[in-house]
Amino acid sequence: MPWPLLVPALAGLAFLVLPLAGLLVRAPWATLPGRLAEPRVLEALRLSLVTATIATAVCLLLGVPLAWLLARTTLPGRRVLRALVTVPLVLPPVVGGVALLLVLGRRGLVGQWLYDAFGVSLPFTTTGVVVAEAFVAMPFLVIAVEGALRAADQRYEEAAATLGASRWTVFRRVTLPMVAPGVLAGAVLCWARALGEFGATITFAGNFPGRTQTMPLAVYLALETDPDAAIVLSLVLLAVSVIVLAGLRDRWVGAA
Repeated sequence: MPWPLLVPALAGLAFLVLPLAGLLVRAPWATLPGRLAEPRVLEALRLSLVTATIATAVCLLLGVPLAWLLARTTLPGRRVLRALVTVPLVLPPVVGGVALLLVLGRRGLVGQWLYDAFGVSLPFTTTGVVVAEAFVAMPFLVIAVEGALRAADQRYEEAAATLGASRWTVFRRVTLPMVAPGVLAGAVLCWARALGEFGATITFAGNFPGRTQTMPLAVYLALETDPDAAIVLSLVLLAVSVIVLAGLRDRWVGAA
């Protein structure tokens, strides 16, 4: 490898790896088991796992049909629609939280109607955490499933249709099994993104222990009062990220 490329490559590697190494070096390993068993840590972990899982289920319910719409239809303005779907990927999460407040808050475009008609208020609730996580995580699922749908061989679907299968039967019995690996990969990425969401959550749902304080929010709060606890919580999120990336490695690099 030419040295003009090797030097910046090593510098880039060090830039990405050293912060993670510092986290491991400074971790309070001696007290780690006890800190992981603390009620506030367990509560934040439980809330994070529950809300991320529910948010992923919501994304699957809404995102798979949306991905099919983008991949298999000739809807006018499909490119614009795809761009809008992927906006949360580049939108600052705090801005996403503000947008959710303006739409779903008690005086929001939809939230006011929900509150007046049903007495439902989403901000600063556990449900609000799920909404915020689903908003920022769904594009990961949609992109993965859309790519799988575009790569799938449509001849099998056409063959099933010629044999008399309805469109719903073709989708359920042929299309979904073919794109199942893509759906699974998208769901895992979606879950991991939801688990690590911070900006939209703290803006739309707040930071209330036991109700809206997820792991990232607990890290932020602990950093001001107990840095060792913040490191422990960060290690948990780091471990989850490594597991997710390792599990999806083959889908990104193929047989390599």
